[in-house]
Amino acid sequence: MAPLDPTRRPPPYGTEPLPLTQPLRLEDLPTPALVLDLAPFERNVAKMASHLSSRGVRARPHTKTHKCPEIGRRQMAAGAVGLCCAKVSEAEVLASSGLDTLLVTSPVATENKARRVAELAARCRELLMVVDSERGARLLSRAAVEAGVEVGVLVDLDPGTHRTGVTLGEPAVAFVHLVRALPSLRVEGLQAYAGHLQHVQGFEARRDRAKEIWDRVLETRRALVAAGASPRILTGGGTGTFDIDPGVEGLTDVQVGSYVFMDAEYRAIGGPGGVLFEPFETALFVLLTAISQPVPERITVDGGFKAFATDSVRPELLDVAGVRYHWGGDEHGILELQEPSRPIALGDQLRLGVPHCDPTVNLYDGFWVLRDGVVSEWWPIAARGRGE
Repeated sequence: MAPLDPTRRPPPYGTEPLPLTQPLRLEDLPTPALVLDLAPFERNVAKMASHLSSRGVRARPHTKTHKCPEIGRRQMAAGAVGLCCAKVSEAEVLASSGLDTLLVTSPVATENKARRVAELAARCRELLMVVDSERGARLLSRAAVEAGVEVGVLVDLDPGTHRTGVTLGEPAVAFVHLVRALPSLRVEGLQAYAGHLQHVQGFEARRDRAKEIWDRVLETRRALVAAGASPRILTGGGTGTFDIDPGVEGLTDVQVGSYVFMDAEYRAIGGPGGVLFEPFETALFVLLTAISQPVPERITVDGGFKAFATDSVRPELLDVAGVRYHWGGDEHGILELQEPSRPIALGDQLRLGVPHCDPTVNLYDGFWVLRDGVVSEWWPIAARGRGE
């Protein structure tokens, strides 16, 4: 058996949608099943594209949300300027499916990763890579020279998260000049992703904090323009600030992600008109089956820690009110039947909303695609598990 090359590892189910040999009703799916409701998904994609276009910016959707080439293709068809990837390995999978206008939003700091970025740049129509350290920039420059390619880079700015990025102001200006002097790197602009703002509770609080951060980012951008280093791209923002970011001077695109699915975390952040964030529809759910009822006041379903991300709120039933979900272990959930709006019997299948969509999607191999109550396709989550 040939040794495994992690940089050439093909997705286990390929990257293209797979038609089912026979269409299935929703209730015929094996559970737990991750289901994409196509109609609201399509409305979400169209609504975001229309909203941003009307404000003079474009979407650069983040594929870490869905890790699915077919969804990326549909986002590009709706007018996205490109796609974001959190990892080099995600970008490799997307490029292998023909999606070749990509931005890798996390920096690299090893020779191995820098070489892979350079190889990827040779395959892509446009590959952009963020940099935030002299080490990472020099490694990327050397790899690009050796591969005979030029890599477009965005300088990653730290908007206050202290997770990645260069300090705003003079340190960022000095770093841009350093990177511009390196061979085979082409500075295309700036990334300012304020991920910590996306779930700030309350629209007004979110708007005010976003304005503070964007004001500081724009000071840095103006200093670069004055120094003769005008950035072509200014990218950042996200789903939680999609209706705030487009007013920022010089912003070219918004790194929206969760809008395609929506989840309980986002619904709870609040919108301009109320306590819920509701501009986009729930398009993703996990289908579970009631499998046991040891006591009358509870019923057990076949989805627990391995069916949902557990880093946030609990799953909520979409079809039945008056029922509370509790974790029941790796494979089980316990439904507390408080005042159910309808009876639940053994064998019933139930739709549960996703608490946090990105890490939940990463637990599954593919989406069962639902339209008008019928499932006829399965879309591989081809980049799932790609952490390298």
